[in-house]
Amino acid sequence: MLFRRASRWRGLSPLNFRLSGDDIVYIINDAEDKILIIDEPLLPLYEQIKAKLRLERVVVNAFSKRARSDGFDDYEHFIAVDASGLIFPPVDENEAAGLCYTSGTTGRPKGVAYSHRSTVLHSLSLSLPDVLGISAHDTILAVTPLFHANGWGIPAAAMMLGANMIFPGQHTAPEDLLDMMERERVTFALGVPTIWTAVLAALETSPERWKLTPARLMVGGSAAPASLIKRLDPFGLRIVHGWGMTEMSPVGSISFLQPQHEELSADDRLAIRARQGVAVPLVELRLMGEHGELPWDGKSAGELQTRGPFITGSYYRSERSDEKFAADGWLRTGDVAVIDPEGYLQIVDREKDLIKSGGEWISSVDLENAIVAHPGVLEAAVVAVAHPEYGERPLAVVVKKPDHDITPEVLREFVRPRFAQWQVPDDWVFVEALPKTSTGKFMKHKLRADFSDYVSKTSRMRAANRSGAAR
Repeated sequence: MLFRRASRWRGLSPLNFRLSGDDIVYIINDAEDKILIIDEPLLPLYEQIKAKLRLERVVVNAFSKRARSDGFDDYEHFIAVDASGLIFPPVDENEAAGLCYTSGTTGRPKGVAYSHRSTVLHSLSLSLPDVLGISAHDTILAVTPLFHANGWGIPAAAMMLGANMIFPGQHTAPEDLLDMMERERVTFALGVPTIWTAVLAALETSPERWKLTPARLMVGGSAAPASLIKRLDPFGLRIVHGWGMTEMSPVGSISFLQPQHEELSADDRLAIRARQGVAVPLVELRLMGEHGELPWDGKSAGELQTRGPFITGSYYRSERSDEKFAADGWLRTGDVAVIDPEGYLQIVDREKDLIKSGGEWISSVDLENAIVAHPGVLEAAVVAVAHPEYGERPLAVVVKKPDHDITPEVLREFVRPRFAQWQVPDDWVFVEALPKTSTGKFMKHKLRADFSDYVSKTSRMRAANRSGAAR
């Protein structure tokens, strides 16, 4: 089991500096951190919150004369002198090695503690050939920040195997990433879909600019559209789709083609790659419905639950919550999914993001993937808006690519062949950008709040028709 509870622990807890100051203070104090290691550009943020912290020492990376005069410790001195000759005390494998906090989109962030044992098991699982196949021959570009579940656990696996690691820091613009990938001959990179959507746009704009080494791109955080997977293939960038959560260390499944799939058509193989894949070794999955466990038939959709030796059984310094854990200890992921007879997982939606229209469910994920397949669309998110007759209707919020003029009518006709008529959005809004979390996921709750007063087009039409009939 993962390390569950403790009043004191020794380890690392990466901080999401994009959270609010109050949340950062809460995390540092809740974890009882004593040493803060910080990049110098972030010192103004530290100055704003330092009075509320119970730290013993602040160590600054990229140390300057200013930092030295302000009484901070130098990181290079810290590791070369202070940490030299350090002899680690005996540590039980079940003691905590790391602590990551959820992003806290609802309520305070919650801590998930990883033990030495769970970290090793997770690293071994990731490195297997039919998972991510990490080896000492890889050069890995970790676009995913460390505060996102320890960089998805990849740095630990890379260190275990001797792979080269590159951290881009603040240089995450698509051109910067492509320059790094070319210069360092990157063979494996990881990031959320929005990162690779921007990279693809740069490649398609200047296809001759970069000479890239063929690379695997691990994608998680949200579903990668099949169109993104397909359009990156010609550039030698092969998306490896995964799924997981902070509570899972975090990787729970990886999609890969098995021998029996080689005879399938290109479209069928692409459809498999666009799923979230099969459970990685040591992870168990199940689907739960209102009346119990559901079959793996590729059709029955239920709440996805999971358990395993690197999946938490409770939050740090907290009793187990019935809302998050089933009575028998399985983690309730909050995802709605189907699993086919071969064990391939497909996330239908987050429970809170499903749209219930006229008593029928509509998947926002399926709509989003269909919309972004249009060559004029850069990003799209679909949320529910209130409707007096149907309860909810889907609203598509779309970011156009530069120099592309598309209309709701064009997009509606583009997606119509893939959906029943009642599933296709009546309502479309074009925006300059979509709100994103610190890890690059769309902030659906922010969009729902922004459009909470939106009146569906069908409501407006019906109201107009009633008004005309009355006259």
